[in-house]
Amino acid sequence: MKPWTRWQDWTNLVIGLYLALAPVWTTTDTGSASTLIVMGALVVCTALWSLAQPASGASQWTNVTWAVLLIIAPWAISYTGLSGAAWTSWIGGLLVACLALWALPATKNAAAGRTTPVRR
Repeated sequence: MKPWTRWQDWTNLVIGLYLALAPVWTTTDTGSASTLIVMGALVVCTALWSLAQPASGASQWTNVTWAVLLIIAPWAISYTGLSGAAWTSWIGGLLVACLALWALPATKNAAAGRTTPVRR
């Protein structure tokens, strides 16, 4: 697979930008705003890593890790009362995780030097 071509990674990049900018239009407090900005930036950086190195499975699993942290953050940082920030975190985390896991088979194929999936 060529670098900079996997649509799942581009979509995660957009989701990360959305998360990082969400405090502009979402009611937040200091904890939720900081969490959304930092986690969004981490998702963006990891998506760029995935785009630049399409055979890197570690980049996909790193995005899954960020997604899990996004999902638990509203409880851990106590911003479940801020529904906009909490739902942004939960939905963003679910989308990032799904897209990163969806890209794993293509990542494995790229690591093995295959351009098409193996049929069994």
